[in-house]
Amino acid sequence: MAGVVVERGVVKVPPQQLGQSGVQEHLEEAIKKLKPVNPVSLSVSSRTDAGVHALSNSAHFDLQRKNDKPPFTADVLVEALNFNLKEQQIRVTHAYRVPDDFHARYRAQSRTYVYRVALGATHHTLLPLTDCNLCWSLCNTELDIDAMHEAAALLVGTHDFSSFRAVNSPFKNPVKTVDVVAIQPGSSFAHSHFHRRLQFWELTFKSQSFLYKQVRRMAGVLVAAGRGRLSVSQVKQILDARDTLAFPHNVAAPAQGLFLKSVDYKESDLLFSQKPDATEDPKT
Repeated sequence: MAGVVVERGVVKVPPQQLGQSGVQEHLEEAIKKLKPVNPVSLSVSSRTDAGVHALSNSAHFDLQRKNDKPPFTADVLVEALNFNLKEQQIRVTHAYRVPDDFHARYRAQSRTYVYRVALGATHHTLLPLTDCNLCWSLCNTELDIDAMHEAAALLVGTHDFSSFRAVNSPFKNPVKTVDVVAIQPGSSFAHSHFHRRLQFWELTFKSQSFLYKQVRRMAGVLVAAGRGRLSVSQVKQILDARDTLAFPHNVAAPAQGLFLKSVDYKESDLLFSQKPDATEDPKT
């Protein structure tokens, strides 16, 4: 079994370029070009909503070579997959040969998301092109960061987050443990090249797993607290209600500001007892 850590470009690719295929389909096509004898099936650790970005993600797959050839080394596999992906906005950064019981989704110890907010743009067209569709643009010139920190503290820990999942969310245990909710200044991807009075903030959320749209809803209530549209006590009331219908309308943060930053595993889960032998370049 092979595992790969995938880096997805933060620039959105127009639908006409991607067609109907997603990252998983492109990766599976790249694996098929290595001519495995087994059917190709990729299991991804985390799926993102339309409009949400992934700075990195992880996936696992089985790859059996013809004539009992030895497994590809990690470096050769990374190079080969990137060669086959060169026309896509997808890059593989690491590869590991992992135990047969490894699963990219269920072995993940934590997932970290970052939500980007831009302040001071009276219209989204005033954002630098490097940040367009990569943040939530607000006309506010400042936020009440103290209120946001107070609201964030309410969300840390183990809670029933029923109020923070989407109405159409598949049934899952709503009790989640959120390890980190942090608020810190951010920056534009091209800050030094634009002389505009824009301020960026980043909201970071870390947990082993999240409910459907939970992160966007948490980001939305924090921003609402910062804008004075929700009090800290109202945020607590929403959490304590444990009812998705208790979540206010039009408060969830839009998709374009959200990034899956990383998926982390125990180092021992990424170790295989036998080191694979070097082999020929799979592109030939």
